[in-house]
Amino acid sequence: MGKVTKKRRLLLLLPAVLLLSACGDDLNAVVPVKGLAELAEPIVDSGMAEEEEIKEPISEADSEPVGAAAQAAGTQESDTDDTAEDISDDEVITITISAAGDVSLGNHQNQDYYYSFRQAYDQAEDEGYFFENVLDILGADDFTIMNLEGVLTLSENMAEGLTYNIKGDPEYVDILTAGSVEGVSMGNNHRLDYGEGGSRDTVAALEQAGIVYAYDNITGIYETKGIRIGFVSVNEAYWGAKVEKTMQEGIKALQEEGADLILACCHWGTELEYYPEDYQTILGEKCIDWGADLVIGHHPHVLQGVDIYKGKYIIYSLGNFCFGANRNPSDKDTMIFQQTFTFRNGTLEEDGEVRVIPCYVSSVSARNDFKPTLAEGEEARRIIDRINEYSSGFGVAFDEDGALIKSTK
Repeated sequence: MGKVTKKRRLLLLLPAVLLLSACGDDLNAVVPVKGLAELAEPIVDSGMAEEEEIKEPISEADSEPVGAAAQAAGTQESDTDDTAEDISDDEVITITISAAGDVSLGNHQNQDYYYSFRQAYDQAEDEGYFFENVLDILGADDFTIMNLEGVLTLSENMAEGLTYNIKGDPEYVDILTAGSVEGVSMGNNHRLDYGEGGSRDTVAALEQAGIVYAYDNITGIYETKGIRIGFVSVNEAYWGAKVEKTMQEGIKALQEEGADLILACCHWGTELEYYPEDYQTILGEKCIDWGADLVIGHHPHVLQGVDIYKGKYIIYSLGNFCFGANRNPSDKDTMIFQQTFTFRNGTLEEDGEVRVIPCYVSSVSARNDFKPTLAEGEEARRIIDRINEYSSGFGVAFDEDGALIKSTK
């Protein structure tokens, strides 16, 4: 069977809903992480605002579908009895989805240039710098999705009244393509940091790069191996239970468009809280009842647990990932959540292969160099232990290699 290349497709449904809110990113703490190389002097902050002075500048591969197409068995004469081989008519296709957390490709308005995302981009002179330490993971899957917080625009028309207005240049979109990111959720409280104009500029950059997106009433569909992956993205952190109608209608629209897999992306919860609010569980279960196959959560900027409901998973928070809006987050632990879905003769099977891949948001501990990095050894086990702690109340656990070992619901 010949190689099947990925095909991107965007489905536009209805106009977007205006959202304005502030994320309240934590910008003050210095918490070294064991196991990371000490490549820079620590940043010393005080209060909620970022540090005032920093004088010294910073010196998927496509895969063959696993098919079981029948091959005609040849016969030949023999002195022994011929044995007929069973010929299977099954066609099996596996789809591996990787989900990572909050990504802001740029700075907010109060950040200095030194040690900023913009400076890292200028000095790297290579879009591949940011995701190179996780590219072996993201490049080998079938679909990678992240939450894009902030816009890609040259506009200076900041929305008023926000604590953090996050933006990067439109050319920063190439960071996503270099990192083998195929889709982004945009239903969050930073999509309108530079008004509708900034949002339109972001959409234009994504479309030019072939990256599928979704927010509010606009859903996305990505196709690979003949499987259509659809997703909906809503900002519950701002709209609360009002997002239920948008989510339910989005899932229904994707079903009508023939989506084979449906992802529900929820921007929800309380920032810097490690356990979900009750309503996150309520909404997550509703998403699955409406037809979602996986619920992906973000907004708290830290990890929360993994839940299971009717055999499908709810990730309450993936934490930060490549997050330019914070030069030194106090908690640098993060993860990539992976699930492999199996289709047999076009029908999705219930059992799925699930694992968590422990990471840091930075390759150095004293600050954020915006370079997500795989954790190894004892540090990897420490992060998995944290995920298990947060997931224990939901009957979900992972082994020391991140593979699912327990799901009781």
